[in-house]
Amino acid sequence: FVHDPNPLVEANLAELKETVVQEQADFGVCFDGDADRLMTVDEKGNTISCDQMTALLAPYFLEKEPKSTVVYDLRSSRVVAEEIIKHGGTPRRERVGHSFMKKALRDSRAVFGGELSGHFYYRDNYYADSGMITLVHMINLVSQADAPLSELIAPLKRYHNSGEMNFEVDDKQARMDELARRYSDGQIDHLDGVTVGYKDWWFNCRPSNTEPLLRLNIEAKTKELLEEKLAEMTQQLGEPI
Repeated sequence: FVHDPNPLVEANLAELKETVVQEQADFGVCFDGDADRLMTVDEKGNTISCDQMTALLAPYFLEKEPKSTVVYDLRSSRVVAEEIIKHGGTPRRERVGHSFMKKALRDSRAVFGGELSGHFYYRDNYYADSGMITLVHMINLVSQADAPLSELIAPLKRYHNSGEMNFEVDDKQARMDELARRYSDGQIDHLDGVTVGYKDWWFNCRPSNTEPLLRLNIEAKTKELLEEKLAEMTQQLGEPI
């Protein structure tokens, strides 16, 4: 390998992006070592986040299987649920993790599921994930579209997000409890850590199972609001590592 086979590391996509632009390709993908995860770049060499991929693919599957369920992990942008509902599907939000996602798909007989880590799951693949199957569906979708991939994705970029940040803390549960108290006027759930939602922004803070870390994701309608809320959170959690 010219780099480690982790498609979530942006630096690992550099050669792919360059090649896509040079070859005037419609898009490019980067797989992990066993091809069960992938990241996609558009024809301009821009990275497409995995929740944007889920939001793009959900209508494609709902056209084939109307009124079906689509599963997504709770770190995903609000655009995912909005697109599923817009196209007549039922969104099912699930906690982070391969085993939780597969069980949720099976329990709900969901046609499709997407995770922010680059796993995409399919009913027709025994509810398992596959990067290769995802590539095939992307080829079909892009080849049938009347616009390039960058234009298909553009309407899905209507929110601003922080990406996942890690904070080293002594007492993970105590810190999450503090956040729940501070933002108790929002809509709170504890599906995985603590999630608090407001009209214009939301966050999820969940514990690592193996390290003394909290993992934080924030999304807001504007970049300014995102920066404001990120500053608030770092006052409580410290600087990300």
